Amino acid sequence: MTTIRRPAEVYEVAELDAAAREKLRDSQFADVDRTGEGHLPIHDDSHIRNAMSRFNQTEFESKSAKDRARRKIVSAAKKRGIEVSPDDAVAKPTRSLRAASTKAGPRGGRRKAH
Repeated sequence: MTTIRRPAEVYEVAELDAAAREKLRDSQFADVDRTGEGHLPIHDDSHIRNAMSRFNQTEFESKSAKDRARRKIVSAAKKRGIEVSPDDAVAKPTRSLRAASTKAGPRGGRRKAH
């Protein structure tokens, strides 16, 4: 378990191992790419919160795929009674396809040498 701390909130994030991930249905992911790989699991409260916080760090195949994922995350949060702040990236309509970048590149990964 990983502990996430936000102002006025502390909650545990369940880890999802490969075997458990394989058992999830496609509908339990915010996004399923062309290869059939699921991204941003939304099957329980902790994973919904995690999907909300990592939404802007995830790369999507298209703008419409990103917007579909955003709507699925918001819908799952509402069904579970999880508050979605109007300031959260997931609450706003999709404007950019790119994931958030850092000095080290997208999602903090290393930049590829060209």
